[in-house]
Amino acid sequence: MKRKIPLAICFLMGIVMIVQFFIPHPVSLAFSSTIYNWVIALMAFALVLAIGNLIRHHSIKIKTRKENWPYSIVTLSSMTAMAVIGLFWGIDPASLYQRIYLNVFAPLSASMFALLAYYMTSAAYRAFKARSLEATLLLISAFIVMIGFMPFARFIHPRLPAFAEWIMQVPNMASQRGILFGIAFGAIATAMKIILGIERSWLGGKE
Repeated sequence: MKRKIPLAICFLMGIVMIVQFFIPHPVSLAFSSTIYNWVIALMAFALVLAIGNLIRHHSIKIKTRKENWPYSIVTLSSMTAMAVIGLFWGIDPASLYQRIYLNVFAPLSASMFALLAYYMTSAAYRAFKARSLEATLLLISAFIVMIGFMPFARFIHPRLPAFAEWIMQVPNMASQRGILFGIAFGAIATAMKIILGIERSWLGGKE
């Protein structure tokens, strides 16, 4: 019963939410709004569980002295400090919470994204090796786009910027839409597997 009841609720709510999406009736819209409010409440409980899991994971890591365990101390200390500061001193624009966020967290986030640029450069270098026809086309397209969006591109050829824009708006956009279609179909298939009870990993534990 511990597994059958969640599966039954998932199946019932999944079918109901799919059906109500195609019925623009006031009762259906009110029901949908109520369910979304419930989802927000459940997300709040899920956040509490996530915080508890985070504390448990890092506490075990500190207790057993696993690799890089000092970083776990930093994580727990930072989370506790920000929670206490936010609860007792508020999160106004001029508060200590916002000052820490803007002067510590924001620069650290910018540094992380800056590091991604090096990984992207490394990946591009490996991808742009012209070992096949597809890789050659990718290399040529990337070269044209990079040069075409530079300020001096018009001095190389007056139509180069427009051609680079065409590559981005037509072939690139078509490829992106194909990928998005694939993602959408995959999401629909996964959702149907969960609703029909085929995919049960979300229940946790063993089958």
